[in-house]
Amino acid sequence: MFDLVPFGKRRDDVFGALAKSLNEVFNDDFFAPMTSSTLSFRTDIRESEQAYLIEAELPGFKKEEIDIDYASPYLTIKAVRKDENSQENEDHKIVRRERRYGEYVRRFYVQDINDDEIRASLKDGLLSLEVPKRQKSAGKRIEIQDHGTSGPQLQ
Repeated sequence: MFDLVPFGKRRDDVFGALAKSLNEVFNDDFFAPMTSSTLSFRTDIRESEQAYLIEAELPGFKKEEIDIDYASPYLTIKAVRKDENSQENEDHKIVRRERRYGEYVRRFYVQDINDDEIRASLKDGLLSLEVPKRQKSAGKRIEIQDHGTSGPQLQ
């Protein structure tokens, strides 16, 4: 606990401290963005009075590989890549095989949207989403009635 040794008999271990600091630098959390099974992609989000406009960079993806889901209050964009290229020589021995698998996911917290009217398009690797907001009521003026007119009677 806190590396305490009673009565000042603590030994300085230079190599132990160096090893500890190297372990802290190269721990799993440092490499997590590169080794994670779910990857992320870049997005731009704009807001107007009527809608949120989301642009997501998904180069090389076809629309069949992209899934957009809204489960209140989260909008999820998921793209799954499953590429496999192989080259064989005349003896049908594999000379080279390359695979790219990955799941790219972004989740957005959005409230008060009209989920029935979300529109999406994909062009040149740019996914564009228009997420309309629910229109708020303009409000209503409530008239105060005179005591002699019909209205809630308190007794």
